[in-house]
Amino acid sequence: MTSIDERLLEAKMIQIEQARAWSPRVISKFETLIRSGDEVSVYRANPLAFARDRGVAEPESIDLFLHAARAGLVDLHWDILCPHSGLVLESFGKLRALRSHFVCGLCDIDGQTELDDFIEASFSVSPQVRRLALHDVDNLSIEDLHWKLKFADSGRLPGGQTRFVDVLRTLVRGMTYLPPSVTTILHAEIGPGALSGVNVQTQAGFMLPIVDSSAATESAPNAPTTVRVTYDGQRFTSALSALPLGPAVFEVSNTGPKRGSLLLINWPPDIVTMPEKPTLEFDPYVSGGMLLTRQTFRKLFRSERVDEEEGLGVRQVTLLFTDLKGSTALYEHLGDLNAYALVREHFALLDAVAHKHAGAIVKTIGDAVMAAFSRPVDAVAAALHMLQEIGSFNREHGQPAIILKMGAHCGPSIAVTLNENLDYFGQTVNIAARVQSFADAGEICLTEALFTAPGVRELLMARDVEGFDAPLRGVEGSARVYRVTGRS
Repeated sequence: MTSIDERLLEAKMIQIEQARAWSPRVISKFETLIRSGDEVSVYRANPLAFARDRGVAEPESIDLFLHAARAGLVDLHWDILCPHSGLVLESFGKLRALRSHFVCGLCDIDGQTELDDFIEASFSVSPQVRRLALHDVDNLSIEDLHWKLKFADSGRLPGGQTRFVDVLRTLVRGMTYLPPSVTTILHAEIGPGALSGVNVQTQAGFMLPIVDSSAATESAPNAPTTVRVTYDGQRFTSALSALPLGPAVFEVSNTGPKRGSLLLINWPPDIVTMPEKPTLEFDPYVSGGMLLTRQTFRKLFRSERVDEEEGLGVRQVTLLFTDLKGSTALYEHLGDLNAYALVREHFALLDAVAHKHAGAIVKTIGDAVMAAFSRPVDAVAAALHMLQEIGSFNREHGQPAIILKMGAHCGPSIAVTLNENLDYFGQTVNIAARVQSFADAGEICLTEALFTAPGVRELLMARDVEGFDAPLRGVEGSARVYRVTGRS
């Protein structure tokens, strides 16, 4: 029976409801999820799936979960997914604990991943509000540990609808917990290919090739092969270097101080001989990179920090720089105090537009703004909207007018913490700032990488666009830049 703290749930829901204006019934739909959603859907909730299944706009759904996390109704987790198996390799409660290097003991690989590739921001109902079996890892069945807690069931084989976990289940030859100071016995029938064993909680693993020969052991013909494996809490060590076809008995001794676990997978030859493991196609989820470009996240979780020593890679972010043309004359005409008040109003306007287009103001630099967007088309839509809003602002306020000039570029970057603020560092930042310097009053300059990104040309079909070559620092020779005017 589900255990819910009714008073606490009601208090948290009121807090969320009062945080901002929500669409009709969205709060009711969210409360229904918290109350009656199955364990997996509320332990690793996906805001994009919630939006799809309940007819809620994606930006509103993401904001809803972020406000719920701020209220303590759900906990925000940063999960590193293996791109080839969907295994949740590690899960962190704080951004600063997140590491972009991953190791998958099941696939026997390691590598680097970026915030926007295989780092998922998931949300888990607080155990104080609703206690789940998945909150108590030590008492989970071995099946629930793997299929409910550790494997994301949204990963599909490339080009189809086949869930990888469904394929994986057919390849399992055994799974068990490994109590400390105990030798655990597993019986299995081994087919061609290779056999791997992994502790999905620590990523310790081993792999044995399968050979069609009895020479790998001293066992009698047709007798089960005895495979002695030692687990010391950090690694597995097998007494055999290869395994013959047929029945096998695994004697796994845990010499470590803590309980471990073991999943045995018999990989078929066609997978073993693949030159490169296929990357799974995942159902859409909120990536770490997407969350860092959301204004709501930056405002509600100001204390979140990236590890200062290395930063985190971002495969692609779109950076938009805006600046005021004629700001010196503005200050001379109005005086410092009045001009600063006007500039702050324009900052608030740009902030609202960035938020509406799923972006965030990263920082202000004097009269300039640096904004970040996860999708290139959102950045361009925001830039066009900013020009429109500034035009309305000027008509309402009269002279002197606020005149914007903007530039944007998309590419890889490094997420860092600078001056207590989540920021971006690298060549993409430098190029975006440089491109902005080519723009004149009421113009937007875009790099070719941004102009040719999905959806951008279509968005600019009614605009005047002029291409020209310009020198960009760090780019050999001249680069193609596109000037977009505010006319439509």
